[in-house]
Amino acid sequence: MENIYIVGVGMTPFGRHMEKSVKQLTAWAVEDALKDAGCDRKWVQAAFFGNTTQGHFDGQHMIRGHVALLPMGFGGIPIYNLEGACASSSAAFNLGVMQLRAGAADVVLAVGAEKMYTNDKAKMFSCFESAWDIETLEENKNYLANMGKDVVPPPGSQSDKPYSPFMDVYAALGRGFMSRFGITQRQVAAVASKNHNHSVHNERSQYRKPMSIDEVLAAPPITYPMTLPMCSPISDGAAAAILCTESALKKYGFDRSRAIKVMASVMRSGSARAADDYENACTPLAAKDAFEQAGISPSEIDVAELHDASAIGELMLFEGLGLREPGMSGILAESGETSIGGSIPVNPSGGLESKGHPIGATGLGQIFELVDQLRGNCGPRQVEGARFAVQGNGGGLWRVEEATEHIAILGRV
Repeated sequence: MENIYIVGVGMTPFGRHMEKSVKQLTAWAVEDALKDAGCDRKWVQAAFFGNTTQGHFDGQHMIRGHVALLPMGFGGIPIYNLEGACASSSAAFNLGVMQLRAGAADVVLAVGAEKMYTNDKAKMFSCFESAWDIETLEENKNYLANMGKDVVPPPGSQSDKPYSPFMDVYAALGRGFMSRFGITQRQVAAVASKNHNHSVHNERSQYRKPMSIDEVLAAPPITYPMTLPMCSPISDGAAAAILCTESALKKYGFDRSRAIKVMASVMRSGSARAADDYENACTPLAAKDAFEQAGISPSEIDVAELHDASAIGELMLFEGLGLREPGMSGILAESGETSIGGSIPVNPSGGLESKGHPIGATGLGQIFELVDQLRGNCGPRQVEGARFAVQGNGGGLWRVEEATEHIAILGRV
């Protein structure tokens, strides 16, 4: 098998783009990726498009990728429409890698785009409701309630305003995680504070306001242990990547010095495991496969972009990836070791909490940041000497874990 490389990336600012459509956001990110790669669109032989909510909001089902990409001059090539909740564009990336590894193409496009802001707030929050099994809603809730039963939320720690039902999911998972590993609410707040502080230097971030741990804890509650700054916002945005094979680097004259090697791209689905069987959760199993594929150990990772739809999610994913000794995630966050300048910086982009979370674009948004980090292009938020990077991106819920998880490991050539 040939080596696979990312030769171009593009990403819109994440945030509120009321005046732009999914089609326009897609074009913005894709054109930037083509320019970044020095790639003629005629060289692209397949495209993979991730989106989750356009059907819900616009009634545009079935051929969303075709509608977005055909007007851009990508006619004739196969275009695949992918939907996997928050991991949709990671699925696009993964299948692009698989297409190249199979020898079915030598240059492909992966893109994710989402338009989630609307003046109809009820419709805006209801878009998340199908990210778990809607036929077993009560059973789902019982699983989750059982996980967090040992941590009793204090009075006044739940918002009376509407919010995403998935914050309740994260809260229940988080309370179980807190009980098992001794995580404190202050350590969760340290994650949010770190990510908000990182985002100050990210011009594409939705929020760019620094926050102390005490400010995070004093913010309006959502659902225990989470306050508002610990949760990702509603976002619009798009991100894209151009990938190619080793032979295509020379064939098309791509700049090898800027190419980032895809050392691993692994997807796994959830299972009917017991709630306390963390060793057989999809994240550690996917991580084991990814590190074996990459030929490096978790301790060699220099920078990580981890799915923090809530701050507790970052800690859970950090543990699942085995980046340090078990049970250390909260301690490291509170001590500053996962901040820029620490031993293992996590979410230098600001993460989903601050950078934003347009769910169909999120995975490729993480990859955009890691490519820039490995190229040394991140200015004040640069992780010095970054050589190996890991991305962790989950989507949806199946029983007590993500319905799907993607782990990518990237390396500087």
